[in-house]
Amino acid sequence: MTVRQWMRACRAALLLFAVIGGFAPTASAQNFFENKTINLYIGFAPGGGYDYYGRLVARFIGKHIPGNPSVVAQNMPGAGSFRAANFIYSVAPKDGTAMGIVTQTLALEEALQTAGVQYKSTEFTWIGRVTAILEVHLTWKGSKAKTIADAMQFEIPVAGTGSGSPSEGYPKLLNALAGTRFKIVSGYPGSNQAMMAMEAGEVDGALTSWNTLKRTRQHWLANKEINLLVQYALQRHADLPDVPAIVELGKNAADKQALAFYSSGAEVGRSLIAPPDLPPDRVKILRAAFDAMLKDPEFLAEVDKLGVEFLPASGEHMHKLITDSLAAPKDVVERVQSILKAN
Repeated sequence: MTVRQWMRACRAALLLFAVIGGFAPTASAQNFFENKTINLYIGFAPGGGYDYYGRLVARFIGKHIPGNPSVVAQNMPGAGSFRAANFIYSVAPKDGTAMGIVTQTLALEEALQTAGVQYKSTEFTWIGRVTAILEVHLTWKGSKAKTIADAMQFEIPVAGTGSGSPSEGYPKLLNALAGTRFKIVSGYPGSNQAMMAMEAGEVDGALTSWNTLKRTRQHWLANKEINLLVQYALQRHADLPDVPAIVELGKNAADKQALAFYSSGAEVGRSLIAPPDLPPDRVKILRAAFDAMLKDPEFLAEVDKLGVEFLPASGEHMHKLITDSLAAPKDVVERVQSILKAN
């Protein structure tokens, strides 16, 4: 979706809102954020896609919150962002002064009962999504794996950023369901560090978003210094017609269903969450501020200038998406769970 298309959609939404009427927060809620600081926790290290979108939101959302609070982005990497997710769920203040961006597989990891999950995804306050995300696995030019077929023939070390991250979940599933031979080297705090390790020869491959790659490593693409093995989507993106989508690699319908289930996290993308049990008035204020930010001309100019992925959704939509993802067929969830735990 282009910025212009999004602006047209916003105008239509505003018209509908004007017709049906809106929720008016109480005066106390309107005044609460004055002279406050909101901490926005980013579950990964600086330099990657989560960091970029987290800092983008921190720059623009504050001026749309009554009282114009300061919004400070803080990186809290660890365990594939479980550290930040658990902190936001249990420790962070439940008054509207804490928000965060964590792994897009938040709900999937809960459904899979991944070790380290200490939260309930549907109980988070979902503020909104900046964009859905297309992720890719890439290898350095000297790797034996130039294609995904090569990764089925040779053992390929790839960087992992924690057990709850797609950088480790996807290779495990592909090893089991597509016959690849990825060797996960865990311990990297974020995708930027993983790509640096790949360039330095510590590993052969890394995972990042397609847009981050285009935005921060354009010279790799121009100079053909990397190989794109697979894109984590239900179908091939128009930018990558020659790179297989993950669901294509399943050997049968059951394999494809399992791969599609795990890939659904891409729809969560870069979403903003807050702790559970926020006062309803403040939830309305934060969601309204997020929606207003998405229509902010300066915000849109920034998105347009950098050409970053931009497919937003409301907090209400994200809550429903999370609820639906946790209702996946039990046999599919159990199959994926057994694969991830076996590795």
